[in-house]
Amino acid sequence: MADRVYPSAKQNGTAANPAAATATNGTAAAAATNPPKPQLYNPNRIPYRPTPTAYHRHDRRRCNCRRCFCLGCFWAVMIICILLLLAAIAGAIFYVLYRPQRPAFSVSSLKISQFNLTTTAADDTTRLTAKLNLTLSAKNPNKKLIYTYAPISLTAFASQVTLANGSFPGFLSDPNNITIIHSTLSLSSQVLDADSVSALNSDLKRRRGLPIRIVMDTMVVLKLEKLKSKKFGIRVTCEGIHSQTPKGKTPATATTSDASCKVDLRIKIWKWTF
Repeated sequence: MADRVYPSAKQNGTAANPAAATATNGTAAAAATNPPKPQLYNPNRIPYRPTPTAYHRHDRRRCNCRRCFCLGCFWAVMIICILLLLAAIAGAIFYVLYRPQRPAFSVSSLKISQFNLTTTAADDTTRLTAKLNLTLSAKNPNKKLIYTYAPISLTAFASQVTLANGSFPGFLSDPNNITIIHSTLSLSSQVLDADSVSALNSDLKRRRGLPIRIVMDTMVVLKLEKLKSKKFGIRVTCEGIHSQTPKGKTPATATTSDASCKVDLRIKIWKWTF
């Protein structure tokens, strides 16, 4: 019995669809002619992500603002430093040319003509009545500078307790000139608290007598040839004065041999005075 040969499905399909076979053969031929390009894989490569344009604009504006701010601060600091340097140079030149000095004050004499410390039994209050005659000298040690003083207020203290108040009119102090200041300081029936009374009684028992401090406040204008300054305050404090209280109608003369006066500038900024 003879064997029969049956065609395979592939052959049958090819025979049945010759167009598909032709296309397959053409694709294979094209692939063989133009092989695909190999792609290299880099594990460290960062994928590209496009940045929005608005972000770049915002970053540029921020950089420009920072740059302008830094430049402004730099030039402001430079201008301030230059002004300070010019002021220092001008001050040094002024000092070398004119050698300005502060005015000098000294206590010539002090007499206590009245001093009454009385206590009223009805209301248990203590009152102070005092009268002082003060003589001071104000010297201008400069050769070309002129001092113009406003009215002077004077106050006498003893252990932070006000003994008397007085004043002296303003005056002009020429170069190398000495002005004598005579003033009468007084206080009438001033009520004192318990601490002030205790401090005064303790000071009156001292061997050298009552320690007295004189404080003067005034305004001064400095004039140099055609230049004229604004008013500035000064405070003169004189310490080292001791005196006994008067007995009867005879005034008590204070000891002023150890007295010394210090002149301080009084700078007022808004509500504060330094």
